Formats: sequence, C-alpha cells, structure tokens
Amino acid sequence: MEKRELGNSGIEVAPLALGGNVFGWTADEPTSYKILDAFVAAGFDLIDTADTYSRWVPGNKGGESETIIGKWLKRSGNRKKVIIATKVGSEMGPDRKGLTKPYILRAVEESLQRLQTDTIDLYQSHKDDPDTPLDETLEAYSQLIKQGKVRAIGASNYGAKRISEAMQISAQKGYNGYQSLQPRYNLYDRAEYEMSLEPICIEKGIGVITYSSLASGFLTGKYRSEEDRSKSIRGQGIKIYLNDRGFQILEALDQVAEQYASTPAGVSLAWLIARPSITAPIASATSAAQLNDLIEGTKLRLDQASIDLLNKASAY
Repeated sequence: MEKRELGNSGIEVAPLALGGNVFGWTADEPTSYKILDAFVAAGFDLIDTADTYSRWVPGNKGGESETIIGKWLKRSGNRKKVIIATKVGSEMGPDRKGLTKPYILRAVEESLQRLQTDTIDLYQSHKDDPDTPLDETLEAYSQLIKQGKVRAIGASNYGAKRISEAMQISAQKGYNGYQSLQPRYNLYDRAEYEMSLEPICIEKGIGVITYSSLASGFLTGKYRSEEDRSKSIRGQGIKIYLNDRGFQILEALDQVAEQYASTPAGVSLAWLIARPSITAPIASATSAAQLNDLIEGTKLRLDQASIDLLNKASAY
C-alpha cells in the first residue's frame, strides 16, 4: 500500500481515510466494528472522527463516534495499526465549544477517555473560532504535543486568510503548526479549495484530507432525481447538486466508471487521489459493500483523458 506523509508531521497514511461521522448514527455499534475491521484488514489506517459526532441524532449527546472507535480499539487490539484523527471546537453544550486554551485542554481529556488511548495522532480545530486569538489556540496545542497527548495538529473549515495567519504565528512564536487541512472538496465543490486554499497548502507543505469527498453521496450516482432523495437520511442534503452541472458530472462519472469497470464512487475518489495536493480523501461507509466500493477507488489509476473529461464536466 502506497503511503503518503501528512504534511510535515512524519505521520504516513494510506490514501483513503474512513469517516467516523456515521458511527452511532446510520451505522450502529456492531456494523461500525465490522466496517472498521474490514478497513484495517484491507491495509488502510486513517480514521477521522470528531467529539461532536453524532450529537445531531435525537437522544445522542455527542461523543458517540469516539466511544465506538474506543471500544473497537480495545477489543481489536489495533491501536498501533491505525492513525486516529479527531476534532475539537464544535458545540458540545452551552459552555462547551470554541478553541480557547482552557476548553481545548478539557476537551482533549474527554476525547482521550472516549477513544481509550493515551495519544491522539491528529487533533484538529473543527472550525475557525474568530473570538479566540490564534496564538491561544496554537499555544494549547503545542502544550498537548509537548505532553505527548497529541502527535500533530490540523485545521478543518478554515479560510485561506486564517490558515495563513495561523502558519505565520506558529513560525514566529515557535508553536507547533497545522500539518493538515480538512476542506470540503469533491468533483462538484471545487472552486473554494482550488482557488484559495490549494495554493497555500502546496506552498506551506500542508497535507489535505478532504471531507464530503462524495458530496454527501451524490457522486455515488444514487441520487439522480428529487424522488431519489428519500432513499436515505442524508438525501435531504442532496438538493443543491440536482442541477445541470450535477447531472453533467454524473454522466462523465458513468462514462469513466464503465471504461474502468468501476463505480461512480470509485472514480470520484480516484480523481481526488490523483490530485497532487491531496493526501487522502475521507469517505464514510455504512456497510461492507459500500466500503468495498471506496477501496476499489484507491486501486484505480485514471489516465489523463479521464481526468480531463471529469475536469471539463465539473468546470466551475
């Protein structure tokens, strides 16, 4: 399995990350264990979650995904085989959100406990906190790295200006810098990443792990009409993709998938993996069959003609 370094962190990962957002939501505990087992058995290692997953589910309070992963780590004995990435900052309760130093130091202990581990490999700011100085956030992370509770840090949902400022402060003050960025990026959602974030990531050597890599499932080809939106819980978020450009992308995906005897999901991931700035796309699965689809995408080597066809169909 080809490994790629995550930024300049010294952490090497296989080119596909498993999204933990579905654990405790659309994948119950036994199903989550099966998916995690199969992911590692296939030679993959990066598992991405967040403290807030899956707080949005009625009856959940957040931490469900980390808890499931922690139980799986304990029962499988696979801790040394995987890279655990989690996040802090999204709201867990009225006084439990943001990126202040006291909150980060408190939240990390809760995540470590749920994950049943001593160290988080990649600890990420879930979203920018404009009310907290970047110095304060980076100082907190540097303290955690010094203590051995965190190996490297990353940012998610940061704009170009803020990620640049954070990198500058780290360099000036000797803090540990962000080694990865987690942006929304896929064949449909291209503009923001390619125009403003990608140049910074290349210049600063920041690793990129994309979320919404399959556009909430739209790029699997499962949703091709308004009626299809009722096929799953996530179908409600698909409406924005049901337009001429979206259908044009699906048509190109079908064409390339047929050429490679693959699936639209596999081709979508292969397109991401082929982009030099991308370290590993994140994608989630709720069944072994779905996971196999994702894994197939890592085995595809798209030729330039296929990449050009997909680029043209998804031009913005």
